[in-house]
Amino acid sequence: MQTIFREYDIRGIFEKELNEQSVKLIGYFLAQKVKLVGEYVAIGYDARVHSPILLEWLTSGFNKGGVKVLSMGMVATPINYFASYQEFDGISPCASVMITGSHNPPEYNGFKITVDKAPFFGDDIYKMGDEIMANRDMIIEDNIDTIMIDTKSLYIDYMLKEFAFLKGLDKKIILDCGNGVADVAITEIMNKIGLDVDGLYCKPDGTFPNHHPDPSVEENLADIQEKLRGDYDIGFAYDGDADRIAVLTKEHNIKGDELAILFSKTMKNPTIIGEVKCSQVMYDEINKIGKAIMYKTGHSNLKVKIRETNADLAAEVSGHIFFNDRYFGFDDALYTTFRVLELIKNGMDLDQELKKLPISYSTPELKIDTTEREKFVLIDKVKELLKNPPSDFPKIVDIITVDGVRVVFEDGWGLIRASNTTPVIVTRFESVNMENAKIYENRLNNLISEAKRQL
Repeated sequence: MQTIFREYDIRGIFEKELNEQSVKLIGYFLAQKVKLVGEYVAIGYDARVHSPILLEWLTSGFNKGGVKVLSMGMVATPINYFASYQEFDGISPCASVMITGSHNPPEYNGFKITVDKAPFFGDDIYKMGDEIMANRDMIIEDNIDTIMIDTKSLYIDYMLKEFAFLKGLDKKIILDCGNGVADVAITEIMNKIGLDVDGLYCKPDGTFPNHHPDPSVEENLADIQEKLRGDYDIGFAYDGDADRIAVLTKEHNIKGDELAILFSKTMKNPTIIGEVKCSQVMYDEINKIGKAIMYKTGHSNLKVKIRETNADLAAEVSGHIFFNDRYFGFDDALYTTFRVLELIKNGMDLDQELKKLPISYSTPELKIDTTEREKFVLIDKVKELLKNPPSDFPKIVDIITVDGVRVVFEDGWGLIRASNTTPVIVTRFESVNMENAKIYENRLNNLISEAKRQL
């Protein structure tokens, strides 16, 4: 059970780690945290086949713990977050839980938790995990009483009000919802605005029969890219719970750090937060017109940093985009869709803007399999080895350790960090030319191999 308590959320395999006993206990002990700020928690779930039963088990735990459950049914994760900013017949939820396995395989599920509009993560999750482990035999009876709320309608109304001006946009739009939950709202909003839109795999289906719901993996975008070779002008693809986005034109698969640059151009003196995997081009371009901040990877980390700095926006390469400018500061792929369309409506040619950027060569995220126990130890060992690198190692300009190790060289950088959600080491490399990027990749991979050998 201990392995389900992760840095950003709670995640595990249904009926193995996430079973009736563990989920009821999560509800009960989470209720003790929620009661410190209020008495209502809003819960929604994604399309996975076991999400409804997890809702029942979680509800039983909350009821036992003295917190009333507001149930919103199947929604996208950002709609779940949105609930914390709404009132329902005089009731304001002080916490929310989204039951979702995000982009993990179908057998996975989990909980993304917000308390008092802030992510519940890191040490708070680990400490709660310890409490649960110490009380693992506690009996919690079934009690699935809930109060139904309609967050989706409020969300749709909000989007229609914010983006009504997009009516008449002369672009053919194609969506790939990946059989996740994006289409509980996205096409309805677009149709009501009056946009020209078609969709792929819009029906929620937690078995994901068409492709894996992870738009950061190129092979999962093959079908939407095929459509863009035809009459469509712009495409959007979503992960399983619709908090991550891929934006595609006929020429580009626009990554999250590139989106941050495009959005920053419409903001006065912007403050933008990026994660350690973001391109140096992003930091340099934003610093020309405002302030760029490098911070840890992870949706919870970036939401906390936005609150701390009151930044306008935060972005992850993988497609988590957090708007604090005119919005609430959480990652919302559906809202991001309309902000992209707003750029186009206001005359921005996305492809031409990207072509103006300095040329750089970067690898995608490259993953090295390891174990949950070994991954952080490996990073510490790499840090130690970097104090006295091999003689053929490129000249080091700086070492940034805000999250893993980002080694800055004269013409680029290389990143080595432990994933907080899977048992892998994640690497990424960038330079002004491909040859140097490959050199950085080779030398840092050799360092990882040496670190493994010494463990």
